[in-house]
Amino acid sequence: MKRAFLAPGLLLILVAIGGRYTLDRAGLLDLAWVDLRVIGLVVALVVLGISAGFKERATVDREGWLVAALLFFLFQIASSLWAPPAARVGPQTVDLVLLGVLVVAFYRYSLSGPERVVRFTFQLFFVAAIVYALAAIFVSGPGEQGRYSAFGGGPNVFARIEVLGVISAVALFMLTGRVVPLLVIPLFLLATVLSGSRGTLLAGGVVGFAALLKLRHRLSGAAIAAAGLVAVVAAGAVWALAPPEFTDLFQERFVEQTVQEQYLSGRTDIWMAAADMFIDYPIAGSGVDGFYGLIGVNQAVEYPHNYVLAVAAEGGLAGLGLLTTSIVLWTRIVRGGGERPQLTGLAVAATVFVALSGLFSGDYYDSRLAWMFAGLAAAAALVPARSADRAPVMAR
Repeated sequence: MKRAFLAPGLLLILVAIGGRYTLDRAGLLDLAWVDLRVIGLVVALVVLGISAGFKERATVDREGWLVAALLFFLFQIASSLWAPPAARVGPQTVDLVLLGVLVVAFYRYSLSGPERVVRFTFQLFFVAAIVYALAAIFVSGPGEQGRYSAFGGGPNVFARIEVLGVISAVALFMLTGRVVPLLVIPLFLLATVLSGSRGTLLAGGVVGFAALLKLRHRLSGAAIAAAGLVAVVAAGAVWALAPPEFTDLFQERFVEQTVQEQYLSGRTDIWMAAADMFIDYPIAGSGVDGFYGLIGVNQAVEYPHNYVLAVAAEGGLAGLGLLTTSIVLWTRIVRGGGERPQLTGLAVAATVFVALSGLFSGDYYDSRLAWMFAGLAAAAALVPARSADRAPVMAR
């Protein structure tokens, strides 16, 4: 029964990490039409349904945030009715449908046992970050721009997995008291820098600083000293273990382009174009994928590279209103931690990190990890806990 309980989570997380994995990425060009997300979700839903028959699932109230999120996804799909002719309505609709199913399935799965699901989720992301980092460094190597990624994915998504690996290492340390996960953090940081994803590093830094600021009154002098020592050792290990390309990429991408030239890969122009589109279509937006249909198709730009601006440009005030409603209702649930402050806080940290990363890169489907961790945080905060569950895990 334990395996039946863990199996749905494994499948759902693998689907989320894998992204748009079609078989052409594995070299099977004739089977490029096979979308493994659909197969993975169907199998996961079947296993989830079977496991639900063996394990009682908690019933909770205050799921308005999820209702608002689903209405938001449905509105985005419906906006295909007024999308421009060049918009890629079909693929976008598939993405949004799969995103909604993935979020609901993972949330309902999390309600079955938030304690185990939180621990299991961070364990899987910890392992995934290790596998991705090793594959990028020793198998895939640098791409055309000198940036690293793994398994055919983009550098920005790869960097998100690595920073989630850092969060997972800290989470496992907090949940188990074991120091071993922290020793892998230098590998994750090295892989993140090699990805060249500046927005991801900024988002991770903001979340890390906010976490330290929140915990400043709970940390002893010894803990602060230990954290500083770990940071110094991690930086030294990254510099010592880095391949020769590391210094070249760091110098070019982070020093010359970002600091000296203030080059942001054309992001400011793209964001301004999305803002202008919102002004032109303020009520219901230009329709799903309207940015590409009106601007990107002529300028070879896939999307606005900012989740909020994309919603504003393509969904207008209606889309922004539904998205804001979901976020506000979710914030009211997770604020203070609810039934399990520690577990909720860890899931919230992962949610906020992915959401902030989405302000610099990614399309609608790339937000899936933020929505999934949001569901995990809500489940941890809402499901009634036994008295033993209320105590901090490390204190047991």
